[in-house]
Amino acid sequence: MIQQIYPTTPHLYAFELNKDMQLATAHSIDHEDAGKCQRVHGHTYTINITIAGDHLTDTGFLVDFKQLKQLIHDRFDHQLLNEDPLFHDVPPSTENVAKTVYELIEASLKTMTNAPTCIQVFVRETPTSYVVYRPKEVHHE
Repeated sequence: MIQQIYPTTPHLYAFELNKDMQLATAHSIDHEDAGKCQRVHGHTYTINITIAGDHLTDTGFLVDFKQLKQLIHDRFDHQLLNEDPLFHDVPPSTENVAKTVYELIEASLKTMTNAPTCIQVFVRETPTSYVVYRPKEVHHE
């Protein structure tokens, strides 16, 4: 069981959903300033996705947890991030992983009639290092 305490972001939505998952992935950062991270190495990332909204689907969900797992875990788990097309133009740093997860989630949410929105993605790379990505403006329709 993953037990974490995550930073929160204030919002005025009626519902807030959080989905935790762990991904075993590898990456390298192809830049001279990356030091040891220039070499391929792996992490077990802990990811928390925070989604908020005011309306539920006909099944009573804000978002089906399974949908989130399929979108992120199934794509990135046991993969070399550098080989994913989403990281061909940007290095797979923890910051870019968090932003990419947000973009994938938000694109999927925009297709839903109940209009949920992703308000935060938390990515823990190591026991002592993590990144939080929050879009500067959340556009909710």
